[in-house]
Amino acid sequence: MSAVTARTALDEMGKDGAFKRKESVWRDVISKEESSKFLPESGRYHLVVAMACPWAHRTLITRAVKGLEDAISVSIVHPVWRKTKPDDDEDTHCGWVFGDPDGQPFPNTKGLGGPFPPAYAGNEPDPINNSFAVRDLYELANDTNGKYTVPILWDKKLNTIVNNESSEIIRMLSSEFNEFAKNPDLDVYPENMKESIDSVNEWIYSTINNGVYRCGFAKSQEAYTQAITELTESFDRVESILGKQRFIAGDTFTEADIRLFVTLLRFDEVYIVYFKTNTRSVLSSPNILNYCREIYQMGGVAGTVDMEQIKAHYFASHPDLNMYSIIPLGRDFSGLLSEPHNRGELFP
Repeated sequence: MSAVTARTALDEMGKDGAFKRKESVWRDVISKEESSKFLPESGRYHLVVAMACPWAHRTLITRAVKGLEDAISVSIVHPVWRKTKPDDDEDTHCGWVFGDPDGQPFPNTKGLGGPFPPAYAGNEPDPINNSFAVRDLYELANDTNGKYTVPILWDKKLNTIVNNESSEIIRMLSSEFNEFAKNPDLDVYPENMKESIDSVNEWIYSTINNGVYRCGFAKSQEAYTQAITELTESFDRVESILGKQRFIAGDTFTEADIRLFVTLLRFDEVYIVYFKTNTRSVLSSPNILNYCREIYQMGGVAGTVDMEQIKAHYFASHPDLNMYSIIPLGRDFSGLLSEPHNRGELFP
C-alpha cells in the first residue's frame, strides 16, 4: 500500500457540506530562458488527458488551435474511473486509467452498470511508461500529494511531471512553442487583454467552472443553494455579455473563451442532470448557444469533443452519486453545435 494517502476531488469537502477544491501542486514552467530546466522542444513533452475532463479539455483545445499536434504528443485515458491498484484489496482509490483495446469490458467500481468497453476512441495504453493508471505516473515522479488528476504535462526527457495545472499549461502552449506551431500568431493571453481576461476568469472559475462541481458535490442544502444561486447569476451575466460582444473578454478569442466553453459544452448533457444545475440551459440561452457554435466550429476544436466519453465519465465514475451508472440518452448536442452561427455578422 502506498505511503501517500490517495484521494480524489470527492474527498475535498468542508464541514459545512460545501465542496472546496484544492489547488494543483505540480507547477513547474516551460520557458525559453537559458536557465530553464524545461526548455521548449518539439517532441519532448507529452500531454496526458481525458476527453471527459473539462480541465484537461482546455489543454487539448489550446494544442489544437495553436497547431501543436506534431510538437506535443498526447495520451487519452479511459473515461470511466477504475481501481488504480486492482491487485491491492486494501487500496480503494479509484481514478483515471489507460485504455486497453485488447482488454475485457468491465462494470463500475461497485460491480454494477455497464459493462463499459475496455477502450473508447483514442484510449490507448501508456506509450511512454506502460503505466496502468495515471496514479502510476505520479508515483513515478515521486508525488507526495496523492491527488492523481489530469491534465499532466509530462517531460519525456527527464521522465517526470512538469505541470498539472491546466490554466498554466494552456499559457505555456500559447506562448512557448511558437517556433513549432502551425498557428504561431494566435496568442490566447495577449498583453493588451490580460487585465480583462484575468477579471473574467476569476468570477467564471469560482461560479461556473468550479460552480457546477460545487452544486453537484454539495452535501448540504445550504451549500447547494449558495452554489446554484451564484451559478445562475453568472450564467445570466454571460448571456448578457455575449449579447454585447463577440467573446467573453472582448472582441478577440482568448483563453477565457476556452475556459468557459469546456463547461458550457457539458452543461446541458451532464451538469443539468447530474449536478442539479437545472435553473438554466445552453439551449434556452440564444447568445450562449450561438457563441458555443462559433467556438465548436473553429479549426480543430470539434476534434477535441467526444460527448460519449464525457457522459461515460460523469455518469459511470461516481457510483455513490449514480449507483447503476445509467447514462441519460440526451440530445445530439454536438450536432446542434454544428448548426450555423452568425456571431461574425453580429460583431463584424
